[in-house]
Amino acid sequence: MHHPHGKHKEKISYLESPERRKEFSPEQLLNMIPLKETDSILDFGAGTGYLSIPVAKRTTGNVYALDIDVAMLEIIKEKALKERLTNIVPVQESIEKLSLPDGTIDMIIASLVLHEVRPLGPLLQQMRNVLKKEGYLICLELEPKGSSDKGPRITLEGMEREMKKAGFQVTEKYFPAESLYMLVAQKTD
Repeated sequence: MHHPHGKHKEKISYLESPERRKEFSPEQLLNMIPLKETDSILDFGAGTGYLSIPVAKRTTGNVYALDIDVAMLEIIKEKALKERLTNIVPVQESIEKLSLPDGTIDMIIASLVLHEVRPLGPLLQQMRNVLKKEGYLICLELEPKGSSDKGPRITLEGMEREMKKAGFQVTEKYFPAESLYMLVAQKTD
């Protein structure tokens, strides 16, 4: 078994923390989105499978768990094995380039990852291409709070603007926890 070191351990303990689960559980998220039982899903920036695993339990379609970090994908594989899930497909690649074929995915879930991509437009365009007609992009991000907020963040307005430019229409907006927003956007023609 692969044991992560230093930075990884911190990232993993945050990604798996009970506080995070209490604040906003994967189940709550899945109850808010238009997920169908046969959907194929791309968990974009899957991390430890916080969303990939619960999603895979709710769909018979493939769940592509995409992360650049092979250690994260190993964790997802172990969890999938433990849960006897056979529909999880680990995909190791950078978040700037999607290699999945166009028109093959029903829904992309991007949780706390899009703020890391600059510029965002080209990636959103690729996501749009990968989605089937009327496919969904679910985006979860932290709303920047004042000038003390460290690190790159993108406001809800900014994200909505980028999505519209890339050919998405925001159909739902949620605020599942303090300073957390979720956009449900549908691919438009």
